[in-house]
Amino acid sequence: MPAPTLLRQPSRTLVIAAAVPLALAALADDVRVRRQLEAARRDPLTGLHLRDGYTHRARQITDRHSADALVILVDVDHFKQINDTHGHAAGDRVLAATAQRLAAWAGSRGIAGRLGGDEFAATVRIHPAHRRPLLEELAAALTVPVDVGDHLVDVAASIGAAAPDTVGTTDLSLLQRAADAAMYAGKHTGRPVLADRSHATVPSVNARRLGRPGTHSLGAGA
Repeated sequence: MPAPTLLRQPSRTLVIAAAVPLALAALADDVRVRRQLEAARRDPLTGLHLRDGYTHRARQITDRHSADALVILVDVDHFKQINDTHGHAAGDRVLAATAQRLAAWAGSRGIAGRLGGDEFAATVRIHPAHRRPLLEELAAALTVPVDVGDHLVDVAASIGAAAPDTVGTTDLSLLQRAADAAMYAGKHTGRPVLADRSHATVPSVNARRLGRPGTHSLGAGA
């Protein structure tokens, strides 16, 4: 009677070799999904974080680095006039340039985002002693003419900033409200304004100064 044949177990090397492609495929799928989600959180024109992604990171900074946190709001001045005079393609280039300059200024010390239209925001970690010179630096960067293809367009921006120690809170909504009010206090002057406690008491809807475009929508005051 012939001896029974023993079934050989697959070697560990073969099992691992067979599993590696599956693991790599799963990892590639995971990376692809993460990239798709990240792209969905960013503004397609400027590449900046949209409101939700920006707000999440900005809130982390104000909560964890309250001593050095600075919240900034930026409006492009006379943006409708730029669109009407030079066309929407030129307007898009102005928005993209503004976003690039704001993001470069924020750098690794914070986050920049586009809130909508010609409104931008940044939350950064800056030592209080360096706030004013760095805000002046930002103002200068945002006024450099923008190349729109066949000519340069003069640009300007209004900047408001708020810090926990000058406003008296680490709440991001209140800081944004104060920064928004400070920005309008210096509107069209080319001068960045750092908010104090009085700016946080300006009536607002969803952290926007009452009367700003968009504040007609329903919502509790931030």
